[in-house]
Parts: sequence; C-alpha cells; structure tokens
Amino acid sequence: MRVTREKAAENRDRILNEAARLFLERGVRGVGVEALGEAAGLTYGSLYSQFGSKDRLLAEALDRALFSFGSRFADLKDVDDYIDQYLSPEHRDNPGEGCAVAAVGSEIFRQDRSVRSIFTAALGRRISRLAELMPHRKRRMRENNALGMIATIAGAMILARAVDDPKCSERILTSTRAWLKDAVSGT
Repeated sequence: MRVTREKAAENRDRILNEAARLFLERGVRGVGVEALGEAAGLTYGSLYSQFGSKDRLLAEALDRALFSFGSRFADLKDVDDYIDQYLSPEHRDNPGEGCAVAAVGSEIFRQDRSVRSIFTAALGRRISRLAELMPHRKRRMRENNALGMIATIAGAMILARAVDDPKCSERILTSTRAWLKDAVSGT
C-alpha cells in the first residue's frame, strides 16, 4: 500500500519530533532505532526508508530541537529574561523540550560530521542572538560574553539535572542566575 506525500510528510514530522524528544530525554546513546520507531508509531523499516541511518535521523532531529528551543527566545528583550527562562525549574525538569546543548552537548563530539556541523551552526546562531541582548557597545565583546554565558548556563543546567538533592539543584539554578545577572550588569 502506497503512502501519500502528505502522509509521508506527516510521518516524517512525527518521527523528527519524537526523535528530538527522546534524544534530549535519554541521550544519543540511550535511544535505539526500535525505540524511535515505537515512539513515532512506525516500524523500524519506515525509519530507514525515511532517513537511511540513525546518524541522519539524529542530525535532522537535533536540528529541529535546536531550532525549536532557540525560537522560544526570539522575542526576549533582555539578558535577564534569557537567564530566567533558561535557568528555570521548568527547563530543568523537562529535558525533552529543552536545550540540546545541555541535554546532549557532551555526546556531540562522538558523532559524525553532519551532526557536529548542525550543532556548531546552531550554537553560532544562539551566540549571535544572545550577543544582541548584551549591554556592551563592541560586537566582539558582546559575542565573547554571550559565548561565556551559554557555556555557564548549559553547565549549570547539566549540574542541576545531575544532582540527586532537590535543594542542591535549586541552589545551582538560583546561584547561577544571580551570579550571571550580577556579571552582566557589572560589565
């Protein structure tokens, strides 16, 4: 039975959404092709007919996750709002809907060139967007501060998710938010 173009596009969209969520929740190595197919309600063969390999699926799902998360910050007017949204308990508690940098960033260097290239491009877009919100006059200084901030907030999110003590996790988020806001306002 042939699948219509519309149905194929719908299937592809569902696969990418579910794959992005699973990769962010479980990590790249924690998700097999069978789990991806099951989550999307499709067979193992359907995945391969759509993407050809897990690497290609990962690349496209990662691109979707990075774009989706980045678009949530498109309307922010200042750095404090960015910090508050990123270092929130809601973000910490929902990695499948959160930032791919914090969720799978440590696994990206083990992936093929296409995955790393997508990750690098998305990181560049995130740095540029955050640099626009920085208070410095010189573009290069704003970009350097944006890069430092992204590294800091992603690291803080990784730590907040890693600890098994809820009070410690909350303290990581709260302390990092306060420290960054102080650092940005003092520059």
